[in-house]
Amino acid sequence: MSNKPMIDIKEVNKWYGQFQVLTDCSTSISKGDVVVVCGPSGSGKSTLIKCVNGLEPFQQGDIVVNGVSLADPKTDMPKLRSRVGMVFQNFELFPHWSIKQNLTVAQVKVLGRSQAEAEKKGLAYLDRVGLSAHVHKYPAELSGGQQQRVAIARALSMDPVVMLFDEPTSALDPEMVQEVLDVMVGLAKEGMTMMCVTHEMGFARQVASRVIFMDQGKIEEDATSEEFFTTPRGERAQHFLSKILNH
Repeated sequence: MSNKPMIDIKEVNKWYGQFQVLTDCSTSISKGDVVVVCGPSGSGKSTLIKCVNGLEPFQQGDIVVNGVSLADPKTDMPKLRSRVGMVFQNFELFPHWSIKQNLTVAQVKVLGRSQAEAEKKGLAYLDRVGLSAHVHKYPAELSGGQQQRVAIARALSMDPVVMLFDEPTSALDPEMVQEVLDVMVGLAKEGMTMMCVTHEMGFARQVASRVIFMDQGKIEEDATSEEFFTTPRGERAQHFLSKILNH
């Protein structure tokens, strides 16, 4: 079992109407890998990561997460999603619920935990991201960086087998980016399997085991972090890196 990939993406193709957004995308991610997916705007990277937990359907190929096929019509998608943590660009916290409610409701409703168990787990992860003092506040009372850290704590409270991040820092003010990245670095060091769409190349260099570079819906590069930053093979990847590393 241990040598099976945690995420196996096989020849995935996706269209919006006539427009093909993903073309023959294949890669696999092992347990404990931290894989950064990067590329220019519109390259399909966010679409790919949303396909991994079934938020976006795909028309051809298969994605297998922890042994469960997303292409199999019998797959229980809500159950699968409950084991795949997803952190979005815009936090997606429920504004009318307190931080405590945001952390506990899905645990109770989806996983069937008792309120006390859900609170214990949620508060432990809130402490883990350094925000215990804010448990009774509402999202609007927190900064963007704090809200994103709550979103990470909420995802972790569900005991995911893998964490997906879709540009988790791109909606944040620059001074808040580091506090979110610090939490992600900590998770990586603890062995969490992670797939991150991000432009934070410092994070990719420091933490990623692999970097996937996408362009026009295709995976153009799939290399170790070291290889990607020292010897990117394709012209598009070189051009992308030269632009992003100079800013």
